[in-house]
Amino acid sequence: MTQVTTHKTDIQNFSDIQLLVNNFYGRIQADELLGPIFNAVIQNNWPQHLEKMYTFWNTVLFSEPGYTGSPFPPHAKLPIDKLHFDHWLSIFKETVNENFAGVKADEAIWRGERMAEMFNFKLEHFKQSGNKFIQ
Repeated sequence: MTQVTTHKTDIQNFSDIQLLVNNFYGRIQADELLGPIFNAVIQNNWPQHLEKMYTFWNTVLFSEPGYTGSPFPPHAKLPIDKLHFDHWLSIFKETVNENFAGVKADEAIWRGERMAEMFNFKLEHFKQSGNKFIQ
């Protein structure tokens, strides 16, 4: 019996980012918890959202110019909490680990963890203080 070993490479370029983003958001769209939220907000604009996420992650991981804007405001009014962020992060980690291995893959997970932590912290702050987020 022959055992097939697949060697995963690290996230190395824009094509790898596209693969990661497409696989991740494909899972998000079909997810029972997160899918309805994302699909309600994004509606028929998935191609534009994916393009924005390609440039976002390309900027985050490779310091390439392209992403403009602030990632937090679009999330500020969503009906989400720690449960949603933890689930998002679980899907993100699975997607990264199934497709890549290496320093950049580890960095992507670390950055995803920090984003989920920061977004959740900010949302909890707004909820507890009764302040409304102003864009």
